[in-house]
Amino acid sequence: MPIYNPTNPEIWTGRKSGKNLYLHEIVKYTDLDSIVPDATSKTIAILGYACDEGVRRNQGRIGAVEGPDAIRSQLGKMPNHLNLNTKLFDMGSIQCAEGDMEETQNALSEKLAQLLKKSLFPMVLGGGHDMAYGHFQGIKKFLNGSRSIGIINFDAHFDLRNNANANNSGTPFYQIAQECKANGAGFNYLCLGIRKDANDKVLFQTANKLDVSYLENERFHLRYWKAVKQELHTFIAKVDALYMTIDLDGFSSAYAPGVSASSPMGFSPDIVLECLKVILPSQKLISMDIAEMNPKYDIDNRTAKLAASLIHYITQQIG
Repeated sequence: MPIYNPTNPEIWTGRKSGKNLYLHEIVKYTDLDSIVPDATSKTIAILGYACDEGVRRNQGRIGAVEGPDAIRSQLGKMPNHLNLNTKLFDMGSIQCAEGDMEETQNALSEKLAQLLKKSLFPMVLGGGHDMAYGHFQGIKKFLNGSRSIGIINFDAHFDLRNNANANNSGTPFYQIAQECKANGAGFNYLCLGIRKDANDKVLFQTANKLDVSYLENERFHLRYWKAVKQELHTFIAKVDALYMTIDLDGFSSAYAPGVSASSPMGFSPDIVLECLKVILPSQKLISMDIAEMNPKYDIDNRTAKLAASLIHYITQQIG
């Protein structure tokens, strides 16, 4: 069974202003049972997925189990620009126990559904990208077929590997696609930053068979912003709700060395920030996560700072 651990407040540190100028000064530590929905305020809920069993099964570099706290430690230092009526909660982390990734995913899906039912905006910190399967399941439970779901994935990898032998960090979107097919639901998946040196021919064939929308890395660049923007608008228009997932290994290792599968050939933060300026105003984004933070291989907290800065930007826009 997965373990649910509250966050150690000592992880959230930074300058002390006494005036709530920094995020570590306003974050509250709580659990779901203690939260009372408040229609007059926006509530952002941070939840950790401390699991890299899927990375291990996918023959990647383990260490992402420590990812959630590494991101928290950098986020706490950042300045607070949230509206006065916006609340920031740290809900703790779901810890994988005895390699039981599937139960950890199930626990994540239950937590996600509960957060959404209480009108919170979830931001999940990982952890291997296998969390995408649990995350999607939580959204699906919450919506219960009432709205179509679109997935926007910033990633070098499709993560559409066949799961016939085992589920892992490379199979989540294949699993989602198969369930959508079985349930007669549309599989709406947009992947931005795909690299040919990170996906074999079978994965491209699978993506095309599943009618996946994607932009390869050489086109996912500000030089081609008009086309990227159009791709986003087209995708967003055809769905009712959005789940956004940012895999840190999609970024160049110049920005994100601390990941399970690093490469210097990845994309840069500027194109992702421009995409966020399209996604966030759509008012369709209901949940998000950041995957594959691996502090074991980070350099000067570079990757953790990138993840924290992305979260910081998103929180300021929605809160």
